[in-house]
Amino acid sequence: MLKVHSRCDLSCDHCYVYEHADQTWRDRPVRMSPATARSAARRIAEHAREHGLPAVHVVLHGGEPLLLGAAGLREVLTELRAAISPWTRLDLRMQTNGVLLDEQLCRLLVEYGVRVGVSFDGDRVANDRHRVFAHGGSSHGHVRRALALLRQPAFRSSYAGILCTVDIRNDPDRVYEALLAESPPRVDLLLPHATWDNPPERPGPGATPYADWLLRIHRRWVDDGCPGSIRMFEALRPGGAGTEAFGLAPADVLVVEADGSWEQVDSLKTAYHGAAGTGFDVIAHSVDEAARHPGVAIRQEGVQGLCTTCRACPVVDRCGGGLYAHRWRTGSGFDNPSVYCADLLRLIDGVAAYPEPTSVAPGEWSTTPSVDELLDDLATGHGSPQTVRRLADDQLAITRMLLAACREMSGPTAAWEVLADLEVTAPTAVRAVLEHPFVRPWLVHRLDPSTRSGARAAVDPLPALAVAAAVRAGVPVTVDVPVRPDVITVPTLGTLVLPGLGESAEVTVQPGGFRVRGGSADRTVHLDPAEPSAGWRPTRDVPVPAGRLRIEDDDPYRDCYGQPVAPGLVAPTARALGRTLAEAWQAVHRDVPAHGAALDGGLRAVVPLAPDPARPLRSATARHAFGAVAVTPHPDPETVAVLLVHEWQHAKLGAVLDRYDLVAPGHGARIRVPWRPDPRPPEGVLQGVYAHLAVTQVWRSRAASAGGDASEHAARYLAWTRAGADALLASRSLTAAGERFVDQLRHALEETRAGSR
Repeated sequence: MLKVHSRCDLSCDHCYVYEHADQTWRDRPVRMSPATARSAARRIAEHAREHGLPAVHVVLHGGEPLLLGAAGLREVLTELRAAISPWTRLDLRMQTNGVLLDEQLCRLLVEYGVRVGVSFDGDRVANDRHRVFAHGGSSHGHVRRALALLRQPAFRSSYAGILCTVDIRNDPDRVYEALLAESPPRVDLLLPHATWDNPPERPGPGATPYADWLLRIHRRWVDDGCPGSIRMFEALRPGGAGTEAFGLAPADVLVVEADGSWEQVDSLKTAYHGAAGTGFDVIAHSVDEAARHPGVAIRQEGVQGLCTTCRACPVVDRCGGGLYAHRWRTGSGFDNPSVYCADLLRLIDGVAAYPEPTSVAPGEWSTTPSVDELLDDLATGHGSPQTVRRLADDQLAITRMLLAACREMSGPTAAWEVLADLEVTAPTAVRAVLEHPFVRPWLVHRLDPSTRSGARAAVDPLPALAVAAAVRAGVPVTVDVPVRPDVITVPTLGTLVLPGLGESAEVTVQPGGFRVRGGSADRTVHLDPAEPSAGWRPTRDVPVPAGRLRIEDDDPYRDCYGQPVAPGLVAPTARALGRTLAEAWQAVHRDVPAHGAALDGGLRAVVPLAPDPARPLRSATARHAFGAVAVTPHPDPETVAVLLVHEWQHAKLGAVLDRYDLVAPGHGARIRVPWRPDPRPPEGVLQGVYAHLAVTQVWRSRAASAGGDASEHAARYLAWTRAGADALLASRSLTAAGERFVDQLRHALEETRAGSR
């Protein structure tokens, strides 16, 4: 491990380098000099040559290694390659907080074959509990941008995984979901560094809170079919490969500090000042000399290097005494069990007792899907439910980032505190509200500088969201909610029209509903449909195979489609639309079951558009409103089925384009297509091609059983899709990922054509 830069651009309060017992960093140079890097490389090469090693692993570390900059990193990497590669295979790694990672650095890392691990603790609440800037600002958005870069096809080869430090105050389900959403090749879960002198926090009455927290993630991981590698759990299985923290394998880590000092594994810095020191350096001492240091040598002795308690333990082969640093106690040194001993025993027993999946469920991936796999799956025309869920998770992450930006704009509020508390105690309720398709348009409107004041000003969304989550969770809270005059909307639940309410209301959540007081108005709303409250318009739900589909005709931020939306529907019209949507959903499942499953996986709301005699059949999708489509109410479910499939394609591709560049940025080409008279920009053509592929698949299925007009529709959409795809490929306007996507889409189109002959 090479400490190429000894300072950091974050101020994480759990960092063992700066915040724990050892403070030798204060006397180190800020960066490793070229001469020190050269000496370290020569010592490593010398060791590999003398011992005939098949490979050596070098990790660039810190502080923060990216503070070295592109030129400094290139210099170090060049020295390492030149000195070591002639003698053995060099496996280069880097551990970074990701804040400074950009495309230039990613290209450099790919050029030198460096695999990058990123420190990231989960969702925003979890990550920002510790990983913040010195001024207290959030690092979450910066790190997610770094992870998004590493997922790009051009840089994916450098994505090694995520290191997540456990904090049992965080919700384990939210942490698990946030980690999985970043598609890491591997996740390392790290217990926070602690010793018997400075034991870990143990809030609550439980004896093994860390094991309980980790086992909750383990159950989710196993139940999901182990979608990706979590090294801790794999190491704790019977026969699992050891790690530095588990098992009896010899320790094989030496550290070169920025000044060239040889040190033991750097987690020892949590024990006492100078704990990791050896007294050796790369100028005067070889790797063999450093490895003979007593602190290093004892860690090569396996079970004999452990204390009496550990040697007698029945799970010592899997535990290995835990992380060496966690055994420290003044007076007895490291001759102790781990300070996490009880948790480790409970964790090992729990992992062994929970049944492993016999196979990965159909449609699931045995490892986390790469970007190529995700795009290939969507290029079939529909995408699996798992892919749609991943897109939904990505969209939720964007909503959370916008929510945090709104909080920063508004400053600390009681509503934010309610949401933050519910995020911990009732995360499912918070997620249900934040996944509402029109939360993101509201947040975008609120953050738009042109809507900060005047008639178009958006009210602060945080209070209404807090009320909606609290109602869903059944948690009694009181929140002041700014509202439209005489109208208050509770997202996902409904709208209250209350004359005299004014522009602000005090909302108190009560069992089964809430009380609203504002202006001259005071009303208690009961959510039980058997006790309808005056002025309360609950959201209208339609039963569909996936659960319930919402007819959204009241939410004020549903008006985001560039077309007039219908005002609140009268009951007979709403019931008729509900019947049509339910039958249309069944028609999709009948004609194209894979598209039906994709609808089930993410479409949650339909917005009625206002009737237009000149264009009686219209539909639309809004980029910021994932999970919803808009359609003109139409009595024919067969027609509406095609509209749903068509628009859901746009929604899915829009979610992809939020994360991945399929069209080359700044490309000004205009492409002629057969379904429009005017030349279209590449992204518009891509959207049209993807939507038409699905419509082709619908009509091909119908033509196979009915013929007639269905065959004509199928032939027309087939020709349109083929021409659009070919024009896109010929335009040279796509990225490498975009070309692969359209190539695969073209292949799916030909399979559709061949399958219906």
